[in-house]
Amino acid sequence: MNYPGWKKGIYPVRKDAEDGIREGNLFVAVENGDIIGSMILRHEPEPAYLNVSWQAELDYSNVLVIYTFVVNPKFLKRGVGKNMLDFIEEYAMDNKIKSIRLDVYEKNIPAISLYEKCHYKFIDTVSLGLEDIGLNWFKLYEKII
Repeated sequence: MNYPGWKKGIYPVRKDAEDGIREGNLFVAVENGDIIGSMILRHEPEPAYLNVSWQAELDYSNVLVIYTFVVNPKFLKRGVGKNMLDFIEEYAMDNKIKSIRLDVYEKNIPAISLYEKCHYKFIDTVSLGLEDIGLNWFKLYEKII
């Protein structure tokens, strides 16, 4: 099941990972030498984020935005996603970040459940301009650190 609604050749693509490596913001979860999850953490929001009333009015230098958060399907329901979110929170605290923000495809119920279980607050539902590939609405979440 493709919960995030990602489309091969559209998003994510190899260049996203390459850019994350080059920029130093691609993080991976590893078990026994295998990559079992990954994510990109940036200070740049999606354009749709700029028209939203977040919990706190912050400059994006004080905000981490999670991109391409993924757990290998073979490792689902083993706490990998929660461990990755815990890492993000520690990383944010260590770097004096005030907020963590993300978007999630409205039909990605497992991810939505994880974010809510980890106390991310639902903020709004927006379009990210991906209607032409069938991804109409994305839920925005935020956690104040």
